[in-house]
Amino acid sequence: MQNKGLIKLFALLFGLVSIYQLSYTFITSKIESDAEAYAAASVSPDVADYVTERETVEARYLDSISKNPILGFTSYEEAKKKELNKGLDLKGGINVTLQISVKDILKGLANYSKNPVFNKALADADLASKNSDDTYLELFFDAFDQIKGDTKLASPDIFANKGLSDEVNFEMSDEEVKGVIRRKVDESVVSAFEVLRERIDGFGVTQPNIQREGNSGRILVELPGARDIARAQDLLSSTAQLEFWETYEPGNQSLLNFFIEANESLKSIVEKEETPVKPESEIDSLLSDVAQDSLNLDAQRNPLFEKLQLSGPGFAVGMAAVQDTAEIGAWLRLPQIRRLLPTEIQFTKFLWERPSQGTEVAALFALKSNRDNTPRMSGDVVSDARDQFDQYNRPAVGMDMNVRGAREWQELTNEANLNNTGIAIVLDNRVYTAPGVSSKGGIAGGSSEITGTFTVTETKDIANVLRAGKLPASAEIIDSFVVGPSLGQEAIDSGFMSFLIAMIFVLVWMVFYYGRAGLFSDIALVFNIVLIFGVLASLGAVLTLPGIAGIVLTIGMSVDANVLIFERIKEELQKGKGMGQAVSDGFDNALSSILDANITTGLTALILLVFGTGPIKGFATTLIIGILTSLFTAIFITRLLIDWYLSKRGRKLDFSTPLTKNLFTNVNINFLSKRKVAYVVSGIFLVLSLFSLFTKGLDQGVDFVGGRNYQIRFVDPVSPAEITGELTAVLGSAGAKTFGDANQIMVTTKYKVDEQGTEVDDEILGLLFTTLQKYLPDGTSYEDFVPGGTNEDIGVMKYRKVGPTIADDIKKNAVWAVIGSLAVVFLYILFRFRKWQFSLGAVTAVFHDVLIVLGVFSATSALMPFSMEIDQAFIAAILTVIGYSLNDTVVVFDRIREIINEKGWKGGENVNLALNSTLSRTLNTSLTTLVVLLSIFIFGGETLRGFMFAMIVGVIVGTYSSLFIATPVMFDTLSRKLSKGKK
Repeated sequence: MQNKGLIKLFALLFGLVSIYQLSYTFITSKIESDAEAYAAASVSPDVADYVTERETVEARYLDSISKNPILGFTSYEEAKKKELNKGLDLKGGINVTLQISVKDILKGLANYSKNPVFNKALADADLASKNSDDTYLELFFDAFDQIKGDTKLASPDIFANKGLSDEVNFEMSDEEVKGVIRRKVDESVVSAFEVLRERIDGFGVTQPNIQREGNSGRILVELPGARDIARAQDLLSSTAQLEFWETYEPGNQSLLNFFIEANESLKSIVEKEETPVKPESEIDSLLSDVAQDSLNLDAQRNPLFEKLQLSGPGFAVGMAAVQDTAEIGAWLRLPQIRRLLPTEIQFTKFLWERPSQGTEVAALFALKSNRDNTPRMSGDVVSDARDQFDQYNRPAVGMDMNVRGAREWQELTNEANLNNTGIAIVLDNRVYTAPGVSSKGGIAGGSSEITGTFTVTETKDIANVLRAGKLPASAEIIDSFVVGPSLGQEAIDSGFMSFLIAMIFVLVWMVFYYGRAGLFSDIALVFNIVLIFGVLASLGAVLTLPGIAGIVLTIGMSVDANVLIFERIKEELQKGKGMGQAVSDGFDNALSSILDANITTGLTALILLVFGTGPIKGFATTLIIGILTSLFTAIFITRLLIDWYLSKRGRKLDFSTPLTKNLFTNVNINFLSKRKVAYVVSGIFLVLSLFSLFTKGLDQGVDFVGGRNYQIRFVDPVSPAEITGELTAVLGSAGAKTFGDANQIMVTTKYKVDEQGTEVDDEILGLLFTTLQKYLPDGTSYEDFVPGGTNEDIGVMKYRKVGPTIADDIKKNAVWAVIGSLAVVFLYILFRFRKWQFSLGAVTAVFHDVLIVLGVFSATSALMPFSMEIDQAFIAAILTVIGYSLNDTVVVFDRIREIINEKGWKGGENVNLALNSTLSRTLNTSLTTLVVLLSIFIFGGETLRGFMFAMIVGVIVGTYSSLFIATPVMFDTLSRKLSKGKK
């Protein structure tokens, strides 16, 4: 081998850099363990809410030593930035995909135009977006072009308005305006991105990840380690739309008359229901204390007044139970109810207060509005915001305004003082406070304060979002993935266990099969693992549980290169060559097969990286890195070790042990003579698979159909069938399956799947808690039940929400990923072997393998004691099976090409010779890979079980197909061509 010195230097530097990068991870891990031990010693388990208290003490400890020097070259604060990033499934936290509303941006750019063509185009774009991959903006342009008639985008009541006067004029064509609007929309999404990044920076998590997804208007946000899930969701989805409105004076007679008329009108609108008699709840008790006007309400049904108690504290017009606010709000928005408002208050805007944590009632406010529904003042006048304490030492938010805001604020507060009205401070359509004004002449200076029943954390978050600014459009969470911290630790433990067992087996097996040569490959393998983790850390890549699976799979597959090399060296020794020459020729002859096999696997991993999302990208990343490092260690490091050993005189290296020396040496199986039997067997399995797929179908997960799923853990075993019945009665659509142990289930529901927002998430969590409370230990609270709650051992361990739109996108990406991988591999094999028959054989084998894996999943999904849903992880498994199957097939084809080039076709005899000569490598690699996969299947945790099952079936079927499908198809088609050529 040439340039040994250069390779040694590169390997040394590569190893040292990897160890250096990983040292930061070891440093932070040690310090955080010390902090955890300090917190446990400082806070007794007997203290109320001791988990939260320990977290606070731990955070203070880490903060106090964050800048202290460690080992003379770093500090905890610096090391934290450079440690190996852990994904949500290993650390807990939240991953969300936010859809920035391009529709809202367009409305704002058009100054909320009433133009019928503009609004019809928006409505048509809404419909088209449900069945199209195009961006909303392009769909709007297409819809506008179809219906515009004589209307132009540069019309004064669309985009040629005062706000865009510097960029759009009346003379511009539609194409010119489209260019301006595309840029403006992109600027708005960038603005939203920057606003979210500023909010996240103030949230206080380490290693947050935020990135745009192309031009779709989507923004992906990952907050690993975030424990307060509800707080994180509110922070991300709130638009920070701050508004100041004037309320009506208390006891306004026009409002009172409106509510009485609305109640009468609702009697004929609301379906009459028999109200069950129920014991008085806390809500009833609270509402009974609220002052009620002396209305002469008879015994008949009063839909509105049964839920809304008129008059409330301060400037509120009523009080209601929190659970009834949505229904009352919907009633008050009905057109026939709105028409009942007297002329002088016809534009009244009704908003609910932000209820205090733990309370079950909320106040309703009536705000003075106008035809355009615009507030007296908005948040753009706020120049600064901060968390502080009010005069009663309660947490509050202080605000300073710019010059214009100070002037408008004085005018507004002066009118409120004269009219005996309040100033409602509204954030994201929730009234936070509505104080009166006692200062004559108004409040000068432009300073104001938001008060209420806040915690210190809440005031910090409100000040944070106000400083960062409002989002330019609404942001809906269309996909979210939440993992509790305890589940993350379990994933680390199970992942490490599967990694350790797989590693030990492979190391022992290589020594058992190849003796001292196997020991050299083991050293290279351990070095390979160090390099993989070092590269991950230096690139800032995120390690996920599927990523660990990718590394473990790399262990199994990296053995393949050494097996190929050692088998070729044994062949060269059998030809009578000297040890040095045999080693050199063995490495050279194996190189082609090694490169072909790894390139095909790498291509499928690359497609996974392009089309996959979240954890699947982690799997693809580690697989690609693993392929590259294993090539380096197998080809160069193993060679250096063997050459070093043989450099001493008299040393001999056997590439076998006494037990394995003569294995597969005289094998002469006529594989081609059995191809017709194989065709029949495979045909039967394919027919059964297709029959099951067409009759039973596949159990599609929420990734593909949309919905929500919740992994819920109890103390004792539960009955999924019983829970399914109870949840269906509450949610309408629900299913529960055992997930792992008998005390853990996975609940899937499509309840309100089309509705977004944290309110729906909270509602479903509340319904789950109420329904399942009897299965939980006595005294379990809602805070114990929710993910990241006060009890990490029971309740919701993780949940996933996928909106219908993104579910369609995931499904389309999955289909394109599979088609793309097949097309790329077909072209690569055609390029390498220059005969389409080889490509046809390989792709036929891949189709065969994929259909059988799908058929097994379809036929056995109801029988297996673990989840067999078809989700993104399953697609990753299918693509990996494609890669593995091709890896095996390409190695066989490479040997067939080599032997035929040397010895000729001979009616297929040499094809059998090639298959027999690669049999040792095929079985060796398949066995080690299978054991590795079984290790992950058994010890890797419930999340990976279905994924690994698909891989195990795929490896077995892929090994079979490379011998009995790919090669026979290639042989039959190539034989016909050769026969025709002779004729």
